[in-house]
Amino acid sequence: MRRWILASCPLIVTFIISGYGFRPFKVEVPNQLKVNKPELVSFPEDESLLANYQINPPFLGRQFVGFKEALAFKESQGNYFVTNTFGYLGKYQFGLGTLELVGVYNGNQFLNDPELQEKVFHVNTSRNKWILRRDIKRYVGIRMNGIEVTESGILAAAHLAGPGNVKLYLRSHGRMEITDGYGTSISNYMKKFSGYDVSMIEAKRNPRI
Repeated sequence: MRRWILASCPLIVTFIISGYGFRPFKVEVPNQLKVNKPELVSFPEDESLLANYQINPPFLGRQFVGFKEALAFKESQGNYFVTNTFGYLGKYQFGLGTLELVGVYNGNQFLNDPELQEKVFHVNTSRNKWILRRDIKRYVGIRMNGIEVTESGILAAAHLAGPGNVKLYLRSHGRMEITDGYGTSISNYMKKFSGYDVSMIEAKRNPRI
């Protein structure tokens, strides 16, 4: 909960004590402390609430580095060492099942190794691109649910929901919508991460670390 404080100056204080012979007086506020109108001031009672504030990530362009950093910011605000309430790990929020598919079997080691996390993201994106290679050719440029399908949007959605669910979404022309545990949908990622150049990612069958 946030507390809202209405601060209004100048402040005139009149102090009257009746029956003791004191005369009313006023305290003048110095000019440098005066404001022309009320100001609204807010602060959180709990600093942990700051984690819920919407902060825009730095814009790093439309190349692959911009894509991966924007995606990481959405997943974890770029924190290599975080685990979410569903047990997903690290900067890109990988599940243990996905890590095993690319050859990583120790979650604690993964969580404490930023270099490994970057390698896993690259390898898993290559894997997703292979699985979705035909769908990328077929559906890029088509509009679904009012959103233009792009290659980067497809790969971002695959990171969110898995390549199999993205196939269902594309082949149903957007009718088979999938959301994660926090309510984020495939179409949301399709829109948010559209238009990045991810051509440097090579589609690879079963790549491993």
